Amino acid sequence: MPDFTDENLTASRFDRVVLTGAHFNKVVLTNARFDAVDLTGTKFRAVDLVDVEVTGDIENLRINGVDVAPLVDAELDRRYPGRAKMRPLDADGFREAWAVLEQLWENTVERARSMPLASLHIRVDGEWSFIETLRHLVFATDAWVRRAILGVPSPWDPLDLPHDEMDDDPNIPRAHDARPTLDDVLAVRAHRVDAVRHVLANLTDESLGGITTVVLEPGYPASESFPIARCLRIVLNEEWQHRLYAERDLDALSTPTP
Repeated sequence: MPDFTDENLTASRFDRVVLTGAHFNKVVLTNARFDAVDLTGTKFRAVDLVDVEVTGDIENLRINGVDVAPLVDAELDRRYPGRAKMRPLDADGFREAWAVLEQLWENTVERARSMPLASLHIRVDGEWSFIETLRHLVFATDAWVRRAILGVPSPWDPLDLPHDEMDDDPNIPRAHDARPTLDDVLAVRAHRVDAVRHVLANLTDESLGGITTVVLEPGYPASESFPIARCLRIVLNEEWQHRLYAERDLDALSTPTP
């Protein structure tokens, strides 16, 4: 295996590199950036963690012997009253969570409408633009509701935008250079929102505990069965998190440059 000792790898790029079991000793990671990185089971000892920002799923994270994940969850629930509803346990809970999301997104879209269209195509700090975020949510609904739950083999719209970490698939559109208007994307999204409403309207506690029928045609997700609750939770999480990202970026775009 490669051994990097006394090397200067400043500004190096590691893309789709497997470092499982790697050992970092006296390594400088100042201003490093980690995107879509799996740190499961990673141990940090004798580290300086100053001015660090972490976003993502946090579970069983111990800092100086203290599990901080429950503290983070409690604080986020306090800041965002609707967040606790994103962890539903029954069919009514899922319907309530979706109603919360629809209202929140209605407010966010109204805010975006007040901004110049060109700004809605701007990427802030390398993240998706507002338009791209909406396109990705169309993809998430197509994947986990229309394909996985409803069994539509190829539910994609030309404006669907898969996550960047997903390999290109000739069966799934990925028009990075598309520049649709906000109304164009919202028209497609409205159709997908209706699909979620339809599924939730017919959801029962019994069906929530079931699994999806296998879709044999190739696509995403893979041709296998999934717990229906898992599919719906993925959609709730995508909708909740990406709205927060969108609001964060709209804040940045609305702030005058010094």
